[in-house]
Amino acid sequence: MEEEPVASETATRRSKRTRAQTRTAEHQLSTANAKGRNDHDRTSENQEEREESFDDFDEPRLRTKRNRATESATVASRKTDQSLIEVIKGNGKQIPQVVNIWVEQYEKDPKPAMVELLMMLFEACGAKYRIQEEFLDETDVDDVVVALVNLARKGEVEDYQGSKKKEFKNFKDNLVFFWDNLVAECQNGPLFDQVLFDKCMDYIIALSCTPPRIYRQVASLMGLQLVTSFINVAKMLGTQRETTQRQLNAEKKKRSEGPRVESLDKRLSETHEKITVIEEMMRKIFTGLFVHRYRDIDPEIRMSCIQSLGVWILSYPSLFLQDLYLKYLGWTLNDKSAGVRKASVLALQNLYEVDDNVPSLGLFTERFYKRMLELADDIDISVAVCAIGLVKQLLRHQLVPDEELGSLYDLLIDDPPDIRRAIGALVYDHLIAQKFHSSQSHSTGDESDSSELHLSRMLQILREFSADHILSTYVIDDVWEYMGAMKDWKRIISMVLDENPSIELTDEDATNLIRLLCSSVKKAVGEKIVPATDNRKQYYNKAQREMLENNRRDITLSMMKNYPQLLRKFMADKEKISSLVEIILHMNLELYSLKRQEQNFKTVLQLMKEAFFKHVEKDALRSCVKAINFCSTESRGELKDFAQNKLKELEDELIAKLKSAIKDVVDGDDEYSLLVSLKRLYELQLSRPITIESLYDDMVGILQNFRSLDDEVVSFLLLNMYLHVAWCLHSIIKSDTVSETSLSSLLSRRTTLFEQLEYFLHTPPGAQDVSKGGNQLACRVCTILAEVWCLFRKTNFASTNLESLGYCPNEPILHKFWKLCEQQLCVSGDLNSFTFH
Repeated sequence: MEEEPVASETATRRSKRTRAQTRTAEHQLSTANAKGRNDHDRTSENQEEREESFDDFDEPRLRTKRNRATESATVASRKTDQSLIEVIKGNGKQIPQVVNIWVEQYEKDPKPAMVELLMMLFEACGAKYRIQEEFLDETDVDDVVVALVNLARKGEVEDYQGSKKKEFKNFKDNLVFFWDNLVAECQNGPLFDQVLFDKCMDYIIALSCTPPRIYRQVASLMGLQLVTSFINVAKMLGTQRETTQRQLNAEKKKRSEGPRVESLDKRLSETHEKITVIEEMMRKIFTGLFVHRYRDIDPEIRMSCIQSLGVWILSYPSLFLQDLYLKYLGWTLNDKSAGVRKASVLALQNLYEVDDNVPSLGLFTERFYKRMLELADDIDISVAVCAIGLVKQLLRHQLVPDEELGSLYDLLIDDPPDIRRAIGALVYDHLIAQKFHSSQSHSTGDESDSSELHLSRMLQILREFSADHILSTYVIDDVWEYMGAMKDWKRIISMVLDENPSIELTDEDATNLIRLLCSSVKKAVGEKIVPATDNRKQYYNKAQREMLENNRRDITLSMMKNYPQLLRKFMADKEKISSLVEIILHMNLELYSLKRQEQNFKTVLQLMKEAFFKHVEKDALRSCVKAINFCSTESRGELKDFAQNKLKELEDELIAKLKSAIKDVVDGDDEYSLLVSLKRLYELQLSRPITIESLYDDMVGILQNFRSLDDEVVSFLLLNMYLHVAWCLHSIIKSDTVSETSLSSLLSRRTTLFEQLEYFLHTPPGAQDVSKGGNQLACRVCTILAEVWCLFRKTNFASTNLESLGYCPNEPILHKFWKLCEQQLCVSGDLNSFTFH
């Protein structure tokens, strides 16, 4: 990928003109052409000298004010005698007409028109400078540029492009539009006179290499647009050349010679000559402007260069799709500016999207593909997301070996959701749908077979994350948006129930598939399954709400008949039952009545109650409680009564089991049954108040009489006592009238709770194991004490009729509390440094 030498200047040619031009004008243009080339040579010699002075140039603050009289005239006047710069400062609607008039003036009298154009060019850069018409041919480009730089040093320039004024908001777009119109208007004449645009390019290239940033910005903008406009003309000429060549070939088949053949041959030669000239102009700007400005200190200039190069390569590959130009896109993948890196990535993404471009990108890909993969983990999220899209294009053309993709898959569990979604799309396309595999047939079976195939491949991915269900959830969340099979509820349920003998699921696969089903159901009804980067509430419009409700309906209809089978099959499996039970929280329970499925609903509730008494793990118990509570509040009519009765049965049965377990412990039996019942009661009390007044005294009694109980049993006894006190306080606060009986009862229970907690302050649990973060019971005691003190602090009830509930611990208790906390926190501290209220 070596630099190509600058192409030599083409010989001066007389182009075919559609407009009349006098011999005098032709003579003037020829003289200007020769002088312009000499100017360009001198300009090239001084480019590096000017660039080296950038860092030493003390650029004064640019003035953005505009003469009020000129502004008023620009707004008020819409006549064709406006100057070019005034038209560009305006709304831009007059530009095509003004350009047309200017070209006609140029063809009649080139010098004054050229002076006007150059004045516009200078003033667009912010400087007012006039070249005398009679000295136009003798004026040296470098002399003019030095004068313009001196104006900038004095602060006598105006920044139209960067101005915040409303009247200049379209300046940049209008300037680009002007040059595009000028090139298009001149394509049948002045464009090829090798005077007009040569002179403009000399000044643009020279100004792009000057220290003032505003000059470089505007000159780069104009130069880059010229190449883009030249390409439009070259493409049109290329089409004409192909048409002429076909006509010539057809004519030669009829006769080898003749006026028709001669005319076509001449037209073909002229068209080819024009294309050569215009490509030479493109190269001149590329070598004179682009190769310097793509590494400008200003990131905006660098970014505009790379964006333009991407457009040039894509729209005119016959010239630009070669390593000589591609290498600049590869080099800027390492640019320190995120905007430049992103521009390069997007340009490459557009190139790889065109299949015909890929063969010419072979050497470039081999050299830079590793950098493209690295950018998928770029520090800038927008760059990383674009880079992942570029990697997808590389995979589509099978330009990256699979073993290089390992680091990309780690991004499935990355923090930024945009990156995770982009990687999810890549994983789906490459590993699940396998769109990029040449041997992969598009669709060899029906939709259900495709769903099963995609789900099987998804399970292969989830096996890598089976040890951590949180990571599995992240992967599911990333891919869900793109994988339609995740919404094929019936197919997933069928696979879970092993209805297809050709698919054998391991226990690990069944667990992952149930997790996938539960997570997919949550996503389908609008719930988030991974922690959000912000806690803002999600709002949906009417169409989105209807879609979510339709999803809820589809889920309910798919689950309704199969739900009991699923619960029976996995009743004893603690890994699966929690996810299965939670699905009912996202179903439309009203459909059970509308579809005459009341018996299935009752069966589901009965199975959930059985699951509650079969498991002791927190997740399973919590899921069952949430599900049964949901059914008792969200169902309708007879089903609601049934659910509430079932919940009451569950409470009564639990209390009976707890009483029996306490009696067994008193009688000297094992504590396990008591521990299990206490855990279940704790999970139930977390969601609703339970009437356990008679049990409260039994709990106190067993704590006082059996001090050798296991720490976990004691912890759950204290937790259930604390929750009961908290619910009693909640009931009193919410009540309109408070009886003395209820107040005294609450105070009595609170006092009893404090006595039991303070016992463990006076008699701390056994020696602390620092490596394990302290004793579990001691942690429970400290936590419950802190929460109860917070609930009953005096400020909560001051100046109310409940002031008697206020409580503040005495100082000896606080000292012992802090001493126990120190042991748990493995710290030492001076209590006197704290103030207690």
